[in-house]
Amino acid sequence: MDPNQILIRPIITEKSTLLEKENKYVFEVHPKANKIEIKKAFEKIYKVKPIKVNIIKLKGKPIRYGRTSGRTKSWKKAIITLKKGEKIDLTTA
Repeated sequence: MDPNQILIRPIITEKSTLLEKENKYVFEVHPKANKIEIKKAFEKIYKVKPIKVNIIKLKGKPIRYGRTSGRTKSWKKAIITLKKGEKIDLTTA
């Protein structure tokens, strides 16, 4: 798989910006990607070797539109930890 298909987008929220102080970056990743594929894709795109990759699967929330009910899509996110002193710029990638 192409690295840009594995790392879909960085997640920029209040919590993820607080994690950046601890050298942790949060990304939405492909639902079928594993930790090894995510680590290799991150190295290719950002030219930085991560120490650790944690994965979280998030279930879609129930939603209703009048009589019709369904779910939002399920997705996967990865928290990528870098060495102390290393940083990436999320605005240019």
